[in-house]
Amino acid sequence: MTRPMTMAEKILAAHAGLDEVEPGQLIECDLDLVLANDVTAPLAIRTCTEIADAVFDKDKVVLVPDHYVPNKDIKSAEQAKIVRDFAHDQGISHFYEVGCMGVEHALLPEQGVVGAGDLVIGADSHTCTYGALGAFSTGVGSTDAGVGMATGKAWFKVPETIKFVVDGHLAPGVTGKDLILHIIGLIGVDGALYKAMEFTGSAIEALPMDERLSISNMAIEAGGKAGLIPVDDVTRAYLDARAERPFVAYHSDPDAQFSEVIQIDAADVVPTVAFPHLPSNTRPATEARDVQIDQAVIGSCTNGRLRDMRQAAEVLRGRTVSPRVRCIVIPATQAVYQACVDEGLMDVFLAANCAVSTPTCGPCLGGYMGILAAGERAIATTNRNFVGRMGHPTSEVYLASPAVAAASAVMGHIAIPEDLPPCAKDAGARKAVNLADDGGVGHGGPAGTVTLSVADLAAESDQGDPAGLFGGAIAINMADLS
Repeated sequence: MTRPMTMAEKILAAHAGLDEVEPGQLIECDLDLVLANDVTAPLAIRTCTEIADAVFDKDKVVLVPDHYVPNKDIKSAEQAKIVRDFAHDQGISHFYEVGCMGVEHALLPEQGVVGAGDLVIGADSHTCTYGALGAFSTGVGSTDAGVGMATGKAWFKVPETIKFVVDGHLAPGVTGKDLILHIIGLIGVDGALYKAMEFTGSAIEALPMDERLSISNMAIEAGGKAGLIPVDDVTRAYLDARAERPFVAYHSDPDAQFSEVIQIDAADVVPTVAFPHLPSNTRPATEARDVQIDQAVIGSCTNGRLRDMRQAAEVLRGRTVSPRVRCIVIPATQAVYQACVDEGLMDVFLAANCAVSTPTCGPCLGGYMGILAAGERAIATTNRNFVGRMGHPTSEVYLASPAVAAASAVMGHIAIPEDLPPCAKDAGARKAVNLADDGGVGHGGPAGTVTLSVADLAAESDQGDPAGLFGGAIAINMADLS
């Protein structure tokens, strides 16, 4: 009879061809996916070509140029060219060129490339994101990724697992980002060093996939080797709609041994901000209102998904960004960008005076598209706020949820949506009318007035209208449009 095992141990054992494993054991495993980006892939490619003439499986190597792409300078262009040429030479099926790509850790789940039960290594520390899908995924160095590309194998030391049980209900406006910041603040940036983090409990089960992905994404910020969430109906519905291949759900045995079990009451979690210069330096957002900001960044592999865009737009609708603040919005994938257009969210961002970018990791790592000058402060939905992370060494980054970042952009200082003054009933509620599809209206068709019910727009929001941002109706004189 095999020993009781955790979810992480079961996935590793299956990929090592073993009946059981235990923490501390060194094993060699078969890989389901090997990932690299435009920063890490060139070195991995060099390692791979030193070992083999071809990758182990052209369908299991994933290359996503997303950090400095579209290219910001000649050096980044040359990096991307190495990746592009290798992908074409090797026939890599999962190569995502500009116009098709997205921020890698948002793109792979969206495209169904990763599934439950997979073992994934990526030459990027936030590869742990896919734990939200029930996969064991972890970041490695470029050399290890190159070996994985050539051989399809990697060595692992089986990690212990910390179990986080989050029960109860998160308060309205409290997100998965707030929860993971709360947890990192609780245990510290090394609280889960080389351990798997398993997130369970009724509050986790109630979260949609976009919020779960945010939680697993930041496991590395607590030192975690992986951040796993057990497969449930939410996971299955997400994967059934997009997974490229069959997936396997693994669950921890009831009597599995955890290094620690941490109980968290969801009611204790509030909108949270991580102060410089560590993700663990957390405080309630309501205790940070005296922090003036120069920039807000809404996006990244942590919070650039559609739900994040909706949360930010709900706050920004009918309002404008403070003239003292630059607000940069970056949908994480082309599909998210398209959905923002289709749902009218892009109209909200532009009306609020936000700058909207094509998918890129640019500002998160201080690459481009939002570098901070000396002494400047940014609030960001990204995952790291180390010294100099987004620019000058004397600049500061404060981590927060999309709603808090958007509210802060409007106020000019860190704020929560409840701090915002009410806006006019019809302000910001405009919705684009495609005149070409409207029976010729505006092209010699009928004149007069069309009334759009703004209540209909509120119904489209997945969070309803808790702040009273919607209401009334808009009258449009069609003669003004013709």
